[in-house]
Amino acid sequence: MTDTVLTPNQNTQTLSQATPVEYQPSEIEPRIQADWHARQSFAVSNTPDQSKKNRYILSMFPYPSGKLHMGHVRNYTIGDVISRFYRLKGENVLQPMGWDAFGLPAENAAIAHQVAPAKWTFENIDYMRNQLKSLGLSVDWNREIATCTPEYYRWEQWLFVQLYKKGLIYRKLSTVNWDPVDQTVLANEQVIDGRGWRSGALVEKRDIPMYYFRITDYAQELLDDLDTLTDWPPQVVAMQKNWIGRSTGMDLTFPSEHGNLTVYTTRPDTFMGVTYVAVAAEHPLAVKAAENNPALKAFNDECRMGSVAEADLATAEKKGMATGLFVQHPITGENIPVWVANYVLMSYGSGAVMAVPAHDERDFEFAQKYHLPIKQVIQAPEDFDTVNSAYTERGILINSGELDGLDFDGAFAKLLEKLEPQDQAEGRVQFRLRDWGVSRQRYWGCPIPMINCPSCGQVPVPEDQLPVVLPTDVVPDGSGNPLVKMPSFYETTCPNCGQAAKRETDTLDTFVESSWYYARYASPEYQNGLVDPQAAQSWLPVDQYVGGVEHAILHLLYARFFHKLMRDEGVVQGNEPFTRLLTQGMVLADTFYREDDAGKKTWINPADVTLEKDERSRILSATLTADGLPVIIGGMEKMSKSKNNGVDPQAIIDKFGADTARIFMMFAAPPDQSLEWSDAGVEGSNRFLKRVWRQTTQHLESVQTDLSSLALNSNIALSESTRDLRRKLHETIQKIADDIERRQSFNTAIAALMELSNAIGKFEAKDQNDQIVEREALIGLLIMLAPFAPHLAQDLLSKFNIDVTTALFPAVDESALVRASQTIMVQINGKLRGKLDVALDIGDEELKALAKALPDIQKFLTSTPKKEIVVKNRLVNLVL
Repeated sequence: MTDTVLTPNQNTQTLSQATPVEYQPSEIEPRIQADWHARQSFAVSNTPDQSKKNRYILSMFPYPSGKLHMGHVRNYTIGDVISRFYRLKGENVLQPMGWDAFGLPAENAAIAHQVAPAKWTFENIDYMRNQLKSLGLSVDWNREIATCTPEYYRWEQWLFVQLYKKGLIYRKLSTVNWDPVDQTVLANEQVIDGRGWRSGALVEKRDIPMYYFRITDYAQELLDDLDTLTDWPPQVVAMQKNWIGRSTGMDLTFPSEHGNLTVYTTRPDTFMGVTYVAVAAEHPLAVKAAENNPALKAFNDECRMGSVAEADLATAEKKGMATGLFVQHPITGENIPVWVANYVLMSYGSGAVMAVPAHDERDFEFAQKYHLPIKQVIQAPEDFDTVNSAYTERGILINSGELDGLDFDGAFAKLLEKLEPQDQAEGRVQFRLRDWGVSRQRYWGCPIPMINCPSCGQVPVPEDQLPVVLPTDVVPDGSGNPLVKMPSFYETTCPNCGQAAKRETDTLDTFVESSWYYARYASPEYQNGLVDPQAAQSWLPVDQYVGGVEHAILHLLYARFFHKLMRDEGVVQGNEPFTRLLTQGMVLADTFYREDDAGKKTWINPADVTLEKDERSRILSATLTADGLPVIIGGMEKMSKSKNNGVDPQAIIDKFGADTARIFMMFAAPPDQSLEWSDAGVEGSNRFLKRVWRQTTQHLESVQTDLSSLALNSNIALSESTRDLRRKLHETIQKIADDIERRQSFNTAIAALMELSNAIGKFEAKDQNDQIVEREALIGLLIMLAPFAPHLAQDLLSKFNIDVTTALFPAVDESALVRASQTIMVQINGKLRGKLDVALDIGDEELKALAKALPDIQKFLTSTPKKEIVVKNRLVNLVL
């Protein structure tokens, strides 16, 4: 037994002396938050005390939509639990917050409400900031950024200019979805049944000039470095690898009197099975063939009207038309017909594909529809139906002349050997990843810092003229980008030749802002560059990143790409921005609706529904509270506006307090899994906090002596129940540290705290030593609870003169973990029949004798055991 006990931190401040009889979060939480703010409890320096470890915890910043949702609460609570835990471990912790403030939703809201997007955005930021603060987040609000401010996007424009000068940004014509009424480019998801989602106009495919980042220059590095991200979820790494999509294939060239046609394929082993080639409507061969073919020209125009999304092309009906042109097969000399197909895009590869219907499902579907030949060149298993489906696996070549009998690798080598000398084949590594188009024909975004000069072409804005400031008093009307109609914005002079020129009116994709914000947080006030070099060295990379799995591909890929760009500019160090990643699951809630005669569903918020449940809380029936009539139960789905099943976090905070909301969010499910919303679960979390409050206040009322300076009296032996409580406390300390730090299993951590609270509740202190142990257990419980329920923990710990913002996580007392006895299971023929509490050093023979003497075992011992098996420290099995 040691004389150690949890003692108050020396640097303490009592926050509240009078303890209310009941737990009152509405009184506690604003007071505690005001104290944190007054003391700047969570502010950190750009270059903090180097005697402590620095740890940067970041949750993906929110879009200022105007109101928090439960996904926000879960995301930021996870980040805050981790932040507060490492602060208790004595580390310098940076946890910043900001706003992903540019984007189309603000522009749409501005059009609907006839206000400037800036006004709408900053009003939402003010409201949501207060909501976030009400959650009790340990955020350094001094570092708050909004991406729509010139102070922020100035450095984005600076980096754009550097990359343009290095050739890592370029401008080219690109095929896009164009809304002829709104006069804007539409994202693929904004095209619904071929029409603009807002105007309803038929969408056109149009070639317009756009700026691109050469992300493909970094494709191999982006792929290779995924193997270093050992603390990322494997499924996210796999998704990124698939998106980058490295493949080894071959360029094959088909001669033609109208110009050679080159295609890229990953299956050159099927080359002898080509029965047609398909080209995009914009391909030179398609354009030439349509010169004297009105029907083909009309078809080409129809293809140009379609979506440019790969996903849409995969599911759309395959359509095509023969051009009347042919190319030659390089080996057989056979004439291969050229078709225009709506599933081929000019913007992908060479705008042409070789079609092998027997071994590609899409080509098979197309060939069947248009009665084109299907030639089998890979040996399929005997039981495979080659008449009705394509065999897409690799195998041994057949019907391929001199390639017969070869496998994939053999055919690959043979084709190169035969065709490469004639410049008709070339092995090539290709990536699915395409260069990143960042131009947007929208107003509410970061201006692209380029000038269009009639003489000099595209010229970057000089660095001393940055930032190019976006006017913030514009009220868009929905008819295209208002910057195009603002001479006060676009009229300028060329910095090279001095002639009149036009400023670029396109703005940047908002993914650009969110690709580097993590770096700016390290020194948001720095005026001489994107990030203060010393601050970057202190804080970057991010140690822990938290966000939704829906960002697993694009946002994370672009942020990784930007980190490498900034590294190569000498702005940051290292190859990756985020060391550890946690992707939280969705928040689900019950859905209810009514359906009219036409089948239209009207979704009803759960707050407006009265439920009848069985004894296991399963829903039996549901009625609309307003009229008492039944509603249809739609099951659990992701909280969303479309299903009207969102629960207002503010209502939960107002009723139960932020700590209850935090506890429920962390306890209801593992962080990476979906969480099912439950009113009963919220109430249960609140009861737990009330119990902790009651236990602490009862202890404080019952103890008349100041125990803070007293340690356990080692001359007095502790009772068994007292030893059990100390052991439970220190086992819990051990488990909580592991659950939060290594496993990131917050639900099991809270379960362990609940068990410790139960143990304290069953404990009855009989002397001063017992009171000291009870006090130690309560203080330990409250400090470990602090990451989850910081307001309650801070307020109750202040009664012990402990300040949770400077307290340290309790250390495990190894001596407290030692057990004086052990529980042994006693089995008959492998079935549990009894238990024994025995000394730790008991011998096997004595243990077997005690086991056989148990009354519960005696009645089963109908004969002498044939075997008596002892598993040390665990069980005795008597085999009859």
